[in-house]
Amino acid sequence: MGERSLHLLVLSVVGLLGLGIVMLLSTSVFSADPDDIYHDVNRQALWMGFGLVACVVCAAIDYRFWQRWRWAFFGLACVLLALCFVPILGEGRNGSYRWVSLRDFGIDFIRVQPSEMAKLATVFVVAGWAAKYVERRRELGFGFVFPLFIALVPVGLIAVETDMGTAILLTTVVMALLFLAGCRWWLVAGSFIASLGVLAIAVMNNENRWNRVMAFLDPEAHRHGYGQQQWRSLLALGEGGPGGLGLGQGREKLMHLSYAHTDFIFPMIGEELGLYGTLGVVLAFALILLGGFSIAKAAPDRFGTLLGAGIVLLLTIQAALNIAVTTSAVPNKGLPLPFVSYGGSNLLFSLAGIGILINIYRQGHSPATEPREKLFDRPRRTLRV
Repeated sequence: MGERSLHLLVLSVVGLLGLGIVMLLSTSVFSADPDDIYHDVNRQALWMGFGLVACVVCAAIDYRFWQRWRWAFFGLACVLLALCFVPILGEGRNGSYRWVSLRDFGIDFIRVQPSEMAKLATVFVVAGWAAKYVERRRELGFGFVFPLFIALVPVGLIAVETDMGTAILLTTVVMALLFLAGCRWWLVAGSFIASLGVLAIAVMNNENRWNRVMAFLDPEAHRHGYGQQQWRSLLALGEGGPGGLGLGQGREKLMHLSYAHTDFIFPMIGEELGLYGTLGVVLAFALILLGGFSIAKAAPDRFGTLLGAGIVLLLTIQAALNIAVTTSAVPNKGLPLPFVSYGGSNLLFSLAGIGILINIYRQGHSPATEPREKLFDRPRRTLRV
């Protein structure tokens, strides 16, 4: 696809960023402090500025830098995840301890979610491992067990924070990367089935998660309890119809649907902009998937290909899970819609990932760069007569 892949990627991201600010203006003012109704919009715009700076910096840095420093970045991410449990630095909300802040030191603005950094760091490590041990990719230990257990360190810390959505996302991306790297498919399939069993046990032994599953099975019966968000989300999508009620005219955001500007911003798009708006969001992420994988395929080396594929999978699988939750296709899990939902940490590291993809594109299309082995190339058999 050449330059088209980069154009598709950048235009889709810019469109989602613009839509996010517009929908944040439409939804967040009803849940904000009456004395500062544009607090969330201003904060999101500031984080967007930081994210764009990170995107430019990452686009300028050779992506092989992350291969050399992957273990340092990974260690820092794990330390930050552990700090979520330190009383002075960790900040909890709704029973989850996902944030590190300096609020106790009088600095209210600095509040980050280390799991967002950990997602990128884990992709760095898994991609670097698969690139280093390419000749041993079919082995049980070096090809699957060792990198999987390394990835389970941040996954376990994230799960203990009770952020099961991010833990499921990261586990899925790691297994997909190992499969793309050449790991035996039955190992990935078996581990996926085992992960589902572990997840089922975790759900059945946690009352809150079990109630969410029951609410998912019958949202209407639980519309005043655990199924309230998904029930209201379906109402919003139904009220919007094909053309929507009009920008700013949505009714579910009027204190009916909680977290309308964060995890459940997709149904607000459907209510105000209609089916055309939601299909536009789906199309944008489909173009990110198409353009991102095209960039990854053209990378000069194996690490670049796996790194690009991992970043694209992080963004698109998260978007797919968010849309699935808000359309009541899967049980409720707290995952934001990349580039659209309110959330500074997710926006910052998502844009940093886009910057890395841009650099992979630049390196892969540089006249001085000789392409090496491509991950997605398959040996072809020739018929001789």
